[in-house]
Amino acid sequence: MQPSSKEVVIQILRQEAPATVLDAPSGDGWLGAAMEPGCQIDGLDLYDSPPVGYRNFLQANLDAGLPDSLDTYTCICCCEGIEHFANPGLFFDHAFEKLEPGGLFLVTTPNVWYPEAKLQYLLRGFFPGFPCLIGQIERGSHMHIMPWSWPHLYLYLNLAGFVEIEHHEEPLSKPRHFWERLVALPQYLYCRSRARKATDAETKHFWEVAGSERSLCGRHLIISARKPR
Repeated sequence: MQPSSKEVVIQILRQEAPATVLDAPSGDGWLGAAMEPGCQIDGLDLYDSPPVGYRNFLQANLDAGLPDSLDTYTCICCCEGIEHFANPGLFFDHAFEKLEPGGLFLVTTPNVWYPEAKLQYLLRGFFPGFPCLIGQIERGSHMHIMPWSWPHLYLYLNLAGFVEIEHHEEPLSKPRHFWERLVALPQYLYCRSRARKATDAETKHFWEVAGSERSLCGRHLIISARKPR
């Protein structure tokens, strides 16, 4: 995960000021090290390597969702995890259950909607970072198996019951090449047309975000959603 993306995540969390956080997967524990003093953070990961500074740590396979033994939290973070999950819908359902009412769910993952990714998919049939894994299929080997875009992630979060689904700006939201804006133009015009024709605020917001530069040209997704109060 890029340092610039981590900075955006930390800004969101500092603004939210959660009392308790679940970091799943916790990886090397960078999130816990960056949190403000007083926040109680628990970690969960496939690998048995408890990060320093975490209140509790549990080794678990997130393909099976979140363990029943976990408490509830005011915030759950899943940074660079869902692209590895074979059962993301189950994970989202469990995250919804383990959040307190009004709690924040924060997710980051690579975005496969940007023009260069679409071009590679057209030529090879595989998105960047999501290669054919034949001969390398091994559970727990950090395989990227589930590509995500704004509509795809919005759908899963909505199905799990989340509301106030937002796509946050970050440095990786900007296109790297001028031609990417040109390639994204037809999709931008399509999304803008759908937004104009929307008959309710939620649909209008969805299409406005879908047609934004961060959705069409960004390399990364930072998405927040909330459990209804």
